Amino acid sequence: MKTPTVLLCLLLGTTLAQGAHAHRFAPSLLNVQEVAPQQYNVVWKTPAQGVSNVPLRPVWPEACEVSNASEPQLEDTGVVTSWQMQCASLGEEGLVGQTLGVTGLGANQASAMVMVSLLDGRQYQQVLNTELADFVIPAESSSGDVAGSYTWLGIEHIWGGFDHLLFVFGLLLLVGGGSRLLWTITAFTLGHSITLSLVTLGYFDYPVALVEFAIALSIFILAVELTRVEKHDALWRNPWWLAGGFGLLHGMGFAGALAETGLPQDNVPLALLFFNVGIEIGQIAFILVVLAVWFVVRRPLGPWQERLLPVPIYVLGSLSAMWCIERGLAALTA
Repeated sequence: MKTPTVLLCLLLGTTLAQGAHAHRFAPSLLNVQEVAPQQYNVVWKTPAQGVSNVPLRPVWPEACEVSNASEPQLEDTGVVTSWQMQCASLGEEGLVGQTLGVTGLGANQASAMVMVSLLDGRQYQQVLNTELADFVIPAESSSGDVAGSYTWLGIEHIWGGFDHLLFVFGLLLLVGGGSRLLWTITAFTLGHSITLSLVTLGYFDYPVALVEFAIALSIFILAVELTRVEKHDALWRNPWWLAGGFGLLHGMGFAGALAETGLPQDNVPLALLFFNVGIEIGQIAFILVVLAVWFVVRRPLGPWQERLLPVPIYVLGSLSAMWCIERGLAALTA
């Protein structure tokens, strides 16, 4: 199966849509923690770079009084603001039954995670997006809410992570379809699942800038390997070793994005599981879309296949080389 010609169209379309920002656009986070009856500490984190002039802003009940608001601080790729909120006029239930939301999601085609922790131990999580810009804090939380929210976050992250998709794209170019694709993608899944879990659960830490550079380097190495396919060397014959090894690096990148969003402390394993499930759903959907497009256009593009064969490989190598330079400089100055 020769896929490069049609995959070039998909690659260029994605490039134009997303640019070369890779997966630096994490969802915004509104974290509300009750520290005394009807008194809350609020942290608002949103990406420093946006796609629209319309700002993303949190919304809370008008009856709540805000005090001790901090100046916005740049933290990694986001801007963080914090303040205190007194909601005594809402009664004993405080924010329960009240609406929290974020404006500007539609204009920015963005999402936001809202996390609420109450004094009695109740915790809530909700992903807001263009279709759901606010939510009412219920009297009781559920595991289903956590599962749904973090599955959506996983899907969103893999589809917004252009560098991760490029690596999967490269694996498709390397192995084509059939059982080789199944084993290669399985190896990549196992690799990133291992490090995602270990980092999220706190078993080890890593320099973020260096891992971001290594992820870009993994894509570049894959592009170089694609130029050597005709040699049929050991790495080409056993691509699952390459996929699994570099999957360990990509898992650290997934963990970094999850750390920026945060985890519900009473449901860490469940949230971690379904974040990973969301990544796999998004990854499989991407592969199915690519293969479906190839199935539709392979005959019309048949005479051009050999001539266009090197082009997607060079695009893959060029973008990854640019990221290597950009992230290498960032790692040196970190």
